[in-house]
Amino acid sequence: MLKFIKGHLTSIDHVDLFPVMAFVIFFTLFIGVLLWVRAMRREQVDHMSALPLIDDASNANTNSL
Repeated sequence: MLKFIKGHLTSIDHVDLFPVMAFVIFFTLFIGVLLWVRAMRREQVDHMSALPLIDDASNANTNSL
């Protein structure tokens, strides 16, 4: 099975760039999410952390955030 996959991959031009591009995309996304989380206000984090504990009736009043 590996020979079958390897045979097809060697026929693709610049196939060695795919792992590098995947790493760059993953790393950029990771850094973006990290910066987004660091920029969040403390009140917003507290609100999101309490969401699983809030009843549906009281959740209707706090959807403004």
